Amino acid sequence: MEKDNIQNRLIQIGRLIVKEKGAESLTARKLAEASGYSVGAIYNQFSNMDNYVLVQNYITLDELSRKLSVAKKSENPFVDINNFLQIFVSFVLENNNLWYMLYNFHLNNTRTFSFFYLRKVVSLIRIVNSHIEKIIPAAQAPERLVSSQVLWITLFSLSAFLTNESLEGFSKVNKSSICKLLLDTYISGLTVLEDKE
Repeated sequence: MEKDNIQNRLIQIGRLIVKEKGAESLTARKLAEASGYSVGAIYNQFSNMDNYVLVQNYITLDELSRKLSVAKKSENPFVDINNFLQIFVSFVLENNNLWYMLYNFHLNNTRTFSFFYLRKVVSLIRIVNSHIEKIIPAAQAPERLVSSQVLWITLFSLSAFLTNESLEGFSKVNKSSICKLLLDTYISGLTVLEDKE
C-alpha cells in the first residue's frame, strides 16, 4: 500500500512539473527535489525515467479516451466526427505539455510498446472507427479500420503542430481550423470514394 502511495505522489507531482514547466523539466533530480523522495526511491518505484514517462502517458491517453467516450452523439455522423475532432484538439491544447511529452515519447522511442499501452491507443482508434462506420457504412470492415487508422495517425501527427509554437509566425490560420479542414477534406474523400464503388 505504501508503494502505491509513493507512486501516486510521484505521478501527481510529475504531472504538475510537466504542466507548469514542460516535459524537458521532468528529470529524476527535479522530481526528487519537488517530491522530497530521493532519486533512488524514484528508480525503485519505476526502474527508470522511461517507465515513469510511460505511466504518465497511460494517464494522458486514459483522460483523452474518457473525454471522447462521453461525447454527446447526434443523428448526424458528420457532426459527431467534427465533435470528436473538437474534443481532441481542445484536449491537446489544454494539456499541451503532457501531450508533447506523449508525442515525443512515440517519436524518440526505439522500444516495442507493451500490449497494455497499445491497447490504449487501439481504444482511441475504435472511437474513430465508430464514427467512420456511420460515414461509410457500405465499406467493408477492414477498409473502414484502415481509414480510421489513417485518420488517427494523421491527427496524431498534426497534434505536434498543435503543441508547438515555433510555427506560429508561419501561418495566420487558426490551428483548430487547419485540423477541421483536414478532417472535412479526408471525410469528403472517403464518401466520394464510397459513392463511386
